[in-house]
Amino acid sequence: TFLAAGLIDEARYEARRLLKAVKPFIDQGIPLVGLEPSCLLTLRDEYDVLLPPSETKGLKNMAFLLEEYLVQQSAELSLNLGPTQYRQAALHCHCHQKAFATAKDVETVLNWIPELTVSPITSSCCGMAGDFGHWAKTHDVSMAMAELSLLPALRTLDPNAAVVGGGTSCRQQINHGAGRDAVHFVQLLHQSMNHSTAVQPDHAGKS
Repeated sequence: TFLAAGLIDEARYEARRLLKAVKPFIDQGIPLVGLEPSCLLTLRDEYDVLLPPSETKGLKNMAFLLEEYLVQQSAELSLNLGPTQYRQAALHCHCHQKAFATAKDVETVLNWIPELTVSPITSSCCGMAGDFGHWAKTHDVSMAMAELSLLPALRTLDPNAAVVGGGTSCRQQINHGAGRDAVHFVQLLHQSMNHSTAVQPDHAGKS
């Protein structure tokens, strides 16, 4: 968050503070797994610029987004997945996921869920871009970016479909611009793992 605001010194301080906490695990070969693309992928990119190599050694190869880690470990997993309350899911990935080519991994994991059809939304940045969309002076530009493709696609989406957003800022922009509550993919995965208690839509199970 400091980097998004151009606060380099503060970002460097926080980077060292985080590394102090996680480096003992990295040195033991224990991977660092995260959910927020901009935060996690900063460890693989900007940390190499903020800090000398001696401080970040081993980090880049041991930091994973959850979707990457699940796909890499898929042969060892036994998730016992079942249907959720949704039959369709529209997927909007964070710009960092697109830049680091992890968007396909999200789609792969969602396709593990039985009876769920996943449709990636062809879109540019949602426009929120960290704190960009929160400033009065840039709000109109932020919304114009969202209106290029993302928000129009969501307005034509089946109201019973799930909207999956990769980043916190993406999900907020989706809610503000289209009035849809977007979820992180792990929420659908969790529901799928607890499918025996999942609430089905009214049309499901009727005979």
